[in-house]
Amino acid sequence: MMKRLLGVGIALMVLVFYLPAMAEEPMKLEEIVVTEKKLVKPTKQTNETVYTGSEITREGIDAQGAKASVSVYEAVNVLPGVSVESVDPYGLAAEQKNIRTRGVRGYLGAMTVAGVPNYGGNPMGPREYLYDMENVESIAVYKGAVPADLGTGVGARGGALELRPRWPEEQWGVDFGQGFGENGYTRSFLRLDSGDLPVVGSRLSVSGSYTDAEKWKGPGDLGPRKNASIMLAQPINDQDEITFWFNYNDLEQNLYKPLTYVETQDLSANYENDYNSTLTGTAALDINYYDYNRGDYCNRDFLSVIPLTFSDAFKLSVKPYYSKEDTEILGGTASMGGSVQKRMREIERYGLISQADYHISGVTASLGYWYEDSDMVISQQFYNPTNFAFKGYGMVMENDGDGIVHSPYFKLAGSVGAFDWQAGLKYFYYKDPASQGYTASAPDYELVKADDLYRQEKTYDELLPTLGIDYRITDSLEVTASYGRNQIRPYAYVPLVTTYNSNRADFQAAGVTLDDMFSGYDMEISDTFELGARFCQSWMEIMPTVFFAKHKNLLTTVHDPRIGDSGVNYYQNVGEATGYGVEVETNFFLGDHVTFFLNPTYTSLTYDEDLTYAGATLQTKDNQVVDTPEWMLKAGLILTWGDFEVVPMLRYLDDRFGDAENTETVDSYMVADLKIGYKKNDIAFFDALKISLEFTNLFDEEYVSLINGMDDSRAGRTSYYVGAPFTTLLSVSLEI
Repeated sequence: MMKRLLGVGIALMVLVFYLPAMAEEPMKLEEIVVTEKKLVKPTKQTNETVYTGSEITREGIDAQGAKASVSVYEAVNVLPGVSVESVDPYGLAAEQKNIRTRGVRGYLGAMTVAGVPNYGGNPMGPREYLYDMENVESIAVYKGAVPADLGTGVGARGGALELRPRWPEEQWGVDFGQGFGENGYTRSFLRLDSGDLPVVGSRLSVSGSYTDAEKWKGPGDLGPRKNASIMLAQPINDQDEITFWFNYNDLEQNLYKPLTYVETQDLSANYENDYNSTLTGTAALDINYYDYNRGDYCNRDFLSVIPLTFSDAFKLSVKPYYSKEDTEILGGTASMGGSVQKRMREIERYGLISQADYHISGVTASLGYWYEDSDMVISQQFYNPTNFAFKGYGMVMENDGDGIVHSPYFKLAGSVGAFDWQAGLKYFYYKDPASQGYTASAPDYELVKADDLYRQEKTYDELLPTLGIDYRITDSLEVTASYGRNQIRPYAYVPLVTTYNSNRADFQAAGVTLDDMFSGYDMEISDTFELGARFCQSWMEIMPTVFFAKHKNLLTTVHDPRIGDSGVNYYQNVGEATGYGVEVETNFFLGDHVTFFLNPTYTSLTYDEDLTYAGATLQTKDNQVVDTPEWMLKAGLILTWGDFEVVPMLRYLDDRFGDAENTETVDSYMVADLKIGYKKNDIAFFDALKISLEFTNLFDEEYVSLINGMDDSRAGRTSYYVGAPFTTLLSVSLEI
């Protein structure tokens, strides 16, 4: 019934708003100027001619409240086709948050800052919790064709996000914000802008924040989260300025405990189940002690954008960057008779993106090169939960060298009358270094090199073409079409090594080495086609998009009958899936005081064939991929009157599944949020005073938010996290 109502509602909205608009005087799309607030607008990269992405504006980030000030994913949750799942109302849960773009998991996507890649390993993918979003002007989101000039890190099968920095202001100023809320929530933010300094013309921005909260259920805290940022803009001539950004993030937090599927079937009784507050002396119980399930994360990131304009026709830009991550995460596990596992990440990356642009006869040609060197050291240790005595190592692999990315690219873009076009070709090459594995035995646990744990150096490469066209049928209607190929380099190394170590004697008896298992790893590839339109009048904007995607080489569990008496299961890149659907972005400006948006999505993402597991066939063909709702809806109003603003928002997610055979069904849910704001300009010594009161999960809905499982998960292997209950937050900010 909900699907039918959504379909009828979308059709009626298009009909009601389209018919009267036909009688209005048409206007050119690029000349439309509206004073009403727009949370989302079309976007494209510099030197491109076709809009292939969506941009969350500064107003769009602010409208989503306090949680969007510390989480990139929470800041883009207004978009159709994007599903964000979290366990807390503050945006603080660092890696207990998930995003899916058209059904594809977020850690298979890319995140960049001014085109510079942000990512790590274990889990692979973006670190979306590093930034104070007050330092970001807007966020561009590309769901299909990803521009070649974005440094996409491990790949962009799940789309790409680009944070566009709020560089130092031309006028000096002070931004101060203070937030309070339930469960001891507090957030302080301060940014100082120097404005143009005399003689040298430099502009400097320094900011910092401190955020903390207690978990809304169970013992422990979600902080403190400490951030510091330094930005510098230095003009070097009338056209160019060099910009720098250093960002520091330090976060400590206790984790939320997941539920089993059986527990989700009685959600009211299990909604506040969490980790234990005390130790008991029994290993099976103490793996659930709250302080044995926590994470400490520290990240330092530096980037610079250096442009050089030689003439009106020729420009060069260089973007050097450096990133360092040190993280330790504790988690209780039933393995080894009950243990506390410590996962350690030491990740260092540095690289350079260079690009030359040449304009001639209405055509822009861009030639670029991205290089990166990465050193990732991922290790595991196990401890006794009753006395925290060392019990041994998990995965111990030592790389022989660094991972190297070479990625040249070329783009062309131009216009002919009402026709805009662009094309790009990117070559992605990754050298995965060789690595040596070690074993260790009690009582001294001395690390010993093992020949069967040696993994040879491997290389992966792919050509990634993109194509986009746009045709303006009338001054108020245009249609677009685009194609893009994306990839994700191999991931999930830890599960493969763990499986080998757990069954090492059986693998050795069968003559299978760890390197043999890695020979079945490859890059996942997706080809996405989009057809869209944009109908725009001074009072409305409707942007529907139809998409189709083919995914191949998906990481999938296979059964190897050679190993042991009954065989062993492990990952290989052998799966294929098909995705298609429709998204609609809308903005309606109903008078001077009302902006209405309605962003529905229909998504189908299904496996092309049945999967095999433990010698048996899983009925997965044509089943919806895990955690992918068919229907989603984001809707809201922005009501302004004088200095007051009221923003009610609604999110609906359809039924989802927690396993590949679609036997574990998670019910649909609808959550409402409300934000009431007051802004007064030019008051006393301040340029602006802003006060906002937020009510998240307004009707205290009990629902499953985060589903944590691989796309091919079997029943009983997925973990589930509930969404936060009704929560109230108050924020006050001053601008000078």
